[in-house]
Amino acid sequence: MTIADKPDRREAPLVLDTEPPRSLGFTDQAAFWLNLGVSLIGFSGAAVVLTPNGSHLPLTGALLATVVGTVIGAAMVAGPAAIGSRTGAPAMAVLRGLFGTRLSYVPTVANIVQCIGWGVYELTVITLGVSALTHDRVPHWIVIIGAGVLSTVMAIWPLSAVRALRKYVSVAVAIALIYFTIQLLRQPVPLPTDTSWSGFWPAVDSTLAVSISFVPLAADYTRHSRSARTAAGATVVGYSVAQVWCYLLGILAILQAGGADHIFDTFLGVTAGWLFFAVLVLRESDQSFANIYSTAMSIQNLLPRVDRRLLASLVGLVVTLLALPVRDFSNYANFLVLIGSVFVPLCAVLVVDYFFGRGRTGWDLTESAPTRPLMLLPWAIGFVTYQLFNPGYISWWSEFWVKAQDRLGIHPGWWSSASLYSFLAAAAVTAILVRFRRG
Repeated sequence: MTIADKPDRREAPLVLDTEPPRSLGFTDQAAFWLNLGVSLIGFSGAAVVLTPNGSHLPLTGALLATVVGTVIGAAMVAGPAAIGSRTGAPAMAVLRGLFGTRLSYVPTVANIVQCIGWGVYELTVITLGVSALTHDRVPHWIVIIGAGVLSTVMAIWPLSAVRALRKYVSVAVAIALIYFTIQLLRQPVPLPTDTSWSGFWPAVDSTLAVSISFVPLAADYTRHSRSARTAAGATVVGYSVAQVWCYLLGILAILQAGGADHIFDTFLGVTAGWLFFAVLVLRESDQSFANIYSTAMSIQNLLPRVDRRLLASLVGLVVTLLALPVRDFSNYANFLVLIGSVFVPLCAVLVVDYFFGRGRTGWDLTESAPTRPLMLLPWAIGFVTYQLFNPGYISWWSEFWVKAQDRLGIHPGWWSSASLYSFLAAAAVTAILVRFRRG
């Protein structure tokens, strides 16, 4: 083997303006997205697909909604993933080309808040999994600190973590999923009664929203891809297979348990279920790792010359400390859904402007990138569209948008999809702006 043939084992750059190593192939990235697509949250989240608007979907409808929403969402994520590979820039630094450096700080701050919140949430989910495994014998704080340390170490050496996930964890996760699939299908599956297809599109929207939550993270990892096609393909294939599989198991477990409240007990109730469930609980740390690392990369857009290892260490510490007192996360989760809705239309603006607008001839990603305030318009229109169709569950916020719905005569029904409509509205306005500027 010549020197040129040796695999590139360099780690991610320490500061923002360093060219990243292009060392991740299709298998590395597909395995990474496979692990991100499998989540303990996804198992219980399948309840929303089964009963999206209070009435049960037929089993066929629930499975179809899962596939459609997941694939569409993963395809949306693939756009920013490909842009990250082409530019070699992390996700928030890519937005310098879209908005200019100063205006890129707006979505950057939103992403920092989102990623820290989801990092706390993931550590909390890990404690719930350990609690189910050990019947509350392990103290909450020990699990939080242990998971926080592991996630932070992975964030300090991110490319080594991605390669380790591909080499070891992905295989164990696949075995666990196969085992649970076989065991659950051996049991009779009680089919839902009094079903209706009226909730099909809301169910699609719920799975799509989970997928697209990775839009502001994707380029942080695909910037190390060897090609844009590899980055996009690995994202769609790896994530789609994993999330569909995860939701399938969740649907089966919920139907057999009679509800989502004791879904973990269903997995632990099968023969040797504790062993394979432990694999899935340990694997959950890659979610918290991704959020900690992406928070550090987002901060680097604000502080480009600060060592990312220092940033990852500080972020990991903050996330761990914030997670220690958390027991009930429901209210903050609603806030995170609101923050996440920011990035659905942003994805559309980014993809259209990059592939059909200025990005075709190269974006300015330097610290002096000029401000482009006009690009805030399609983003804002997409965000408003999202809120009009799904204002969320924070009372004071949703009340405002419900009143706006009444004034505008908008009454969301079975046909409405906040994510899709928001994406299409933002994409259409961006396309008009791009056409106007080219003309």
